[in-house]
Amino acid sequence: MDWRPWLTTWSEEWISCSEPDELDPDVVRDGWLGFAPATAEAVAAAEERLGTRLPPSYREFLLTTDGWRNAGIFVWRMRGTSDLGWVRDLEPYWQDWDELADDEHGGGDGPISRGLLISLETDSGILYLDPGDVDENGEWAAYNLFSWRAEPPRRFPSFTALMQDLYAEFHWMRRPEGATRDSWAAKVEQARRDALGGDVDGAEAVLAQAERFGHARATVLRAQILLLLGRTYEAEQLLRQLLHPSFTPDGFLSDPLFTEEFLPLLFVEHGQVSSPNRNSILQTAVGGDPELVVLVAEYQARLRRSECRPDYGNPEFTELVRAALDRHAGDPDALWRAVGDAVPRWRPRSTDHIAPVVLLTEPVLAETLTPERGRALLSRPKGDR
Repeated sequence: MDWRPWLTTWSEEWISCSEPDELDPDVVRDGWLGFAPATAEAVAAAEERLGTRLPPSYREFLLTTDGWRNAGIFVWRMRGTSDLGWVRDLEPYWQDWDELADDEHGGGDGPISRGLLISLETDSGILYLDPGDVDENGEWAAYNLFSWRAEPPRRFPSFTALMQDLYAEFHWMRRPEGATRDSWAAKVEQARRDALGGDVDGAEAVLAQAERFGHARATVLRAQILLLLGRTYEAEQLLRQLLHPSFTPDGFLSDPLFTEEFLPLLFVEHGQVSSPNRNSILQTAVGGDPELVVLVAEYQARLRRSECRPDYGNPEFTELVRAALDRHAGDPDALWRAVGDAVPRWRPRSTDHIAPVVLLTEPVLAETLTPERGRALLSRPKGDR
């Protein structure tokens, strides 16, 4: 990691999207969330006091800035060379969480008890490095732990990886404009094209990364891939997120991808899970968006008056799917082969439509979907690819 350019970008983005009263005057003056670099002597003195050599990425960080402000949204200040210390000495009450921590690598004390505390001011949490979990490059595993998450500490392979995660969290929460966001927007567009071309894994990996940076378009695209890969729970979590008023992309609810593909699937999910003790995705979402209430009512009316067969997309593809269902309803293997053969004739309903997920509203297809069949369908070039 070349720390200075990256941390400079982080500083500029933070300043650009913050209110004036959020910012330290020194940060505004210097355009820098950090401090002066630690001297080599200060780092050496800290190592002598601690009785250990610090991991390489963290040493280089301190030699770039002796501490840091606003590491993500929930870490307001990080320690510098003068106040580094062990969790057991500085904030020993966190050791009670050790029983929840993954300790495959160390021995004796748990990773929190033996951890080096690198955070100073946070929202009920800590950042720490584990000297009992060291890789071949001398990097210590890094963790963040926040009590309000009610989950075990999150492990990262290095201090650099921890900082990258905190940076992504900042982007997810604040959505700052600039080169980073533009770069991820370009990657999401390329992933959309790759998905249409049949590169399932490559596209899904890029979209998952873009989601960490708060790109809602990546969530729209990735949900379609996960549905056809049979990763239904993950896909439904993404749909819940997309229907949250604070996250719903502009124009999403009026897009045919939602009204003709996702909404029919959500009605199926509602019929399967809704009960006095459990709300469906739609039941949870309709209370927060009047536009969604109207769309649900309109779709219910369509269902009541419709006597025609389901629409699976453009007319040519719909007719091929209907024919496959008529001919092979009792033979799942033959049915999925026929549907796969029809995929090159499928066309997206709108720009971000990359897969015919409405197929899963057909019970025969949904019941016989396997990850292998979904992957085969996604791997076929689609649209004009």
